[in-house]
Amino acid sequence: MPLFDGLVSGGEKTAIVIDLGAAYTKCGFAGETGPRFIIPSEIRKPGQQQAIKVVQYNINTEELYAILREFIHLLYFRHLLVNPRDRRVVIIESILCPSHFRETLTKVFFKQFEVPSVLFAPSHLMAIMTLGINSALVMDCGYTETLVLPVYECTPILPAWEALPLGGKAIHKELDGLLIEQCTVDTDAAAGQSIPAVIGTIPEETVEDIKARTCFVSDLQRGLKIQEAKFNLDGSAQRPADPPDVAYPLDGEKILHIKGSIRDSVMEILFEQDNEEKSVATLILDTLVKCPIDARKVLSENLVVIGGTSMLPGFLHRLLAEIRLLVEQPKYSNVLASKSFRIHSLPAKPNCTAWLGGAIFGALQDILGSRSVSRDYYNQTGRIPDWCCLSSPPPESLYEAGKTPPPLMKRAFSTEK
Repeated sequence: MPLFDGLVSGGEKTAIVIDLGAAYTKCGFAGETGPRFIIPSEIRKPGQQQAIKVVQYNINTEELYAILREFIHLLYFRHLLVNPRDRRVVIIESILCPSHFRETLTKVFFKQFEVPSVLFAPSHLMAIMTLGINSALVMDCGYTETLVLPVYECTPILPAWEALPLGGKAIHKELDGLLIEQCTVDTDAAAGQSIPAVIGTIPEETVEDIKARTCFVSDLQRGLKIQEAKFNLDGSAQRPADPPDVAYPLDGEKILHIKGSIRDSVMEILFEQDNEEKSVATLILDTLVKCPIDARKVLSENLVVIGGTSMLPGFLHRLLAEIRLLVEQPKYSNVLASKSFRIHSLPAKPNCTAWLGGAIFGALQDILGSRSVSRDYYNQTGRIPDWCCLSSPPPESLYEAGKTPPPLMKRAFSTEK
């Protein structure tokens, strides 16, 4: 039995809240202050050393259905320990989630586990619910990408979103390359050996642990000097003094020597502008330019940064400094009158903020019942409405008889222009 099996008004059991991320999945019960479990979004089959990622968009429907079915079974019967038929489900999703994946996940919940209802809630909208504000510019720095979406008066401004494939995955790839190229390993047999000669490749979970324990984001002035030294091949630019080296234990027997220059330089890929002059900092300014003029001041003063990558030491300080530097350039100063930028302090860890918003939403039973898609409706139609599809408004049958959505939630999921 779960540790907490509370009932809400009417005797209905609390909903399940699931944030299915590319790297990790957060799951727990509505009304609680944090997820019960944070587990890797993967499944392992007997006889296979390589884990199977759950969030995959480029595989056929049958294979994806089988993977999701096994993973959701794991959530219900190994971790949450509840009967899926007794509880509604709130799923935190990204606005870039393909319809193919979303529909397959819905089919798993309704056909395999027979849940009473399912609600797909946008992660950016759920994040601002934890702060009690109606407007914010939300940046989600996740595993595969960084996505910026403005939310004005509880309505996501979809034409203004910006995204880049910069996140935890890109950092891991860069860090893995630098470790193999520059670092050495000490063993009982010999010291200073190359990594490929000793262990071949470094597992991604080890690379992630090295990133979390030893790496950090430099301040603006130091970061600019690191970038200048990196791209000046003639050697005229000098790199700042390196932070101390770190000895990292591998398997309890080997010692990996991580150079100090790697600890700070690996994070610069987030702030280096590519050939199109894009970085995680420019995403916010480019998004503001796309927003209506009368909304820009409110959005710039209400920045919300979520996602696991944003938890790196020094990330928020560097992001704000980059924005304030870039906004003075002619590209942005000529179109953005407001130069005031403020980042909200979140009530939870950045990687769990969207889940917390879903838990708050899931605790509002009247609203949850009116906005969820029931199993009966899904069995009749075989489809789930898309909250952001202007040509497909939510059917009236989703609402409880004699009730209409509350104004706040009606705006939040509005399908009218």
